Amino acid sequence: MQLLPLLTPAHALFLDFDGTLTEMAPRPEAVRIASGLVPTLDALHRHLDGALAIVTGRREIDIDTFLAPLRLPLASEHGAQYRLGDAPARPSIEPPDLAPVLCAAQALAEQHAGLLVEPKRASVALHYRLAPHLEDLCHEALLLAIQHLDGVELLRGKCVFEVKPRGIHKGQAIIDFMTQPPFAGRTPVFVGDDITDEAGFAAVHSLGGFGIKVGEGPTAAQHRCMTPAALRGWLSSARTQWERPA
Repeated sequence: MQLLPLLTPAHALFLDFDGTLTEMAPRPEAVRIASGLVPTLDALHRHLDGALAIVTGRREIDIDTFLAPLRLPLASEHGAQYRLGDAPARPSIEPPDLAPVLCAAQALAEQHAGLLVEPKRASVALHYRLAPHLEDLCHEALLLAIQHLDGVELLRGKCVFEVKPRGIHKGQAIIDFMTQPPFAGRTPVFVGDDITDEAGFAAVHSLGGFGIKVGEGPTAAQHRCMTPAALRGWLSSARTQWERPA
């Protein structure tokens, strides 16, 4: 595993959100934005001529609320929805009917304290961070809920299971963004922390770029950064370097 590389204006930067830019929180809405993060992202977005995007499992409205007043390029819900430039977000795929999954997840949450159901536009997430002993139960319930559904798959993350459209993942989102300005022609960099980010690491590697894994665990990323705070420091250092008078 190599040390963190130098970020240059020739890169295209793709950033996961939870566990990468921010520390994980017991509940999704409880995430706290570190002082200085928004100005740093704003500056890097400008220095990269717009080639900085958030690639996340979160909903579009969540990211825009947390990073206000920024409105960055965005692949939300693992790439089920894209936003480039000033254009409105558009779906990358027609969302499946997940009503049976939502009903099953909500029924389980009503029976067990500590479970949180997060309905999204194209997926349903079931969080068990506050009830880790229910991991197997959550897994079994969602597997049962999708057994007769076509075109969906069950994704495992950090203390969360998510039912989403099959074939939608962060790697494909990055590949699609890299065909469009201002990302095209640059060297892609992706930073993430979870197993859901491994597809992104594979994508940037296939395009001649590199990945940065935040935290412990096996990964295909070529570089590692142990904490979100250290990652924010790396981003801030790049900003400082680029803004230093010649």
